[in-house]
Amino acid sequence: MSLKAVLLDFNGTVINDEDLHQQLIEQLLVEENLRPDPREINQVCLGRSDRACIAELLQLRGRVISDGYLDQLIARKAQNYQTRMASFDALPFYGGLDDLIYKIRSAQLKLAIVSGACRSDIDWVLARTRFQDLVSVIVSADDLSREASKPEPDGFLLAIERLKQQFPALKLAPEDCLAIEDSFAGIE
Repeated sequence: MSLKAVLLDFNGTVINDEDLHQQLIEQLLVEENLRPDPREINQVCLGRSDRACIAELLQLRGRVISDGYLDQLIARKAQNYQTRMASFDALPFYGGLDDLIYKIRSAQLKLAIVSGACRSDIDWVLARTRFQDLVSVIVSADDLSREASKPEPDGFLLAIERLKQQFPALKLAPEDCLAIEDSFAGIE
């Protein structure tokens, strides 16, 4: 057994945008005539997909919504995310990220992103980096059901499966991978 791949979380690991996500979720709740509670948002949302987070927040407030309406809310939040990020002078990447990516590349490890973020958010941010082409696989919230959100391992397992399909000679197994996470849900 040797290290062959790194599975990297995105929000809170690559980019320091968790406060922005909280603000956007609070804004979404206000637009839905609901009162946000920052402690509840942290408890329900941190490390989980937007789909799981928003659905649970609405459910806790007695709202029953269709999957189609949930999709609309998530699309609205994603558009607001990109608008706000575009207004920043510089994207808030974590220090040391360039060095980490360099070390992953130097060790000839495969790199995957496994995130509860929307694919459009990840693609938008990566398009503004130097290492976009170094990411072999992206697994986002769009690839998983609400029930498969972290702490369930489905995202990591899907990333491994996609890496195996893309690089069959690796004979990749979960024990050959290093997952880098920042949230309790992701670590679990």
